[in-house]
Amino acid sequence: MRRPMILAFLLAMVGVGLALAAPPAPVNNPNEREVKPAPDVLDKDDITNPDGKVWCLDFKFKDPRVLTVDVPGRGRRVCWYLWYQVINRTKDSRAFIPDFELVVHDNNTVHHDQILPKVQDAIRQVEDPTDFLKIKNSVTIASEPIPVSKEEALPKAMTGVAIWDDVEPQTQRFSIFVSGLSNGWAVTEPLGMDKEPVVRRKTLMLNFKRVGNKGEIESKDIQFVGPAQWIYRASSIKLPTLPGEKKQEKPAP
Repeated sequence: MRRPMILAFLLAMVGVGLALAAPPAPVNNPNEREVKPAPDVLDKDDITNPDGKVWCLDFKFKDPRVLTVDVPGRGRRVCWYLWYQVINRTKDSRAFIPDFELVVHDNNTVHHDQILPKVQDAIRQVEDPTDFLKIKNSVTIASEPIPVSKEEALPKAMTGVAIWDDVEPQTQRFSIFVSGLSNGWAVTEPLGMDKEPVVRRKTLMLNFKRVGNKGEIESKDIQFVGPAQWIYRASSIKLPTLPGEKKQEKPAP
């Protein structure tokens, strides 16, 4: 009778030892959202093919937050910011030259990401007080390529922040468009009275809404409205400036 009990005890202890030796299961941060590359009908190649011509980076982000900062030359400002990480799971290192555009749908205003060192430092103190992540802005993150991350390895994420100090405090619905995550582009027919074809870039669109008191804005009131969408969005790029493209010659009269 005692032998089965001893054997059961030993097996239980072995199980405990294995459990303690096993690595802990990964814990997902509920405040972070990850967007994987997704195909589009305008893609010129299969983005899931490692040898394809079109590449796309992974993107992680937290819902936008607000912070009040004394900005040199501007005074006390309520700044909006987007914390993000870029992960490169393609086969080669990639240059990430970002363009963050915040579009307010309430009044159709457009706001571009700004480089504000004082605000960036205030954000670092909140998001990364030990400076472990080395948070970059839209200029410094473009200064070095995003290294390749193998699927089975710990991601080599590059962390950045986009900043706006001119967003109306009463904003209720807005989108953030992120360009530079892909080299995908397409040309479509001119729109309206335009004579030039429209160049569209593969762009990530993130939609948000704000709840709560319209007079006072708090970070907790800003909520993501999923899903994230990959779209081909019109840009100001002209055909002659596209990589690999030759300037189009006008036919002789």
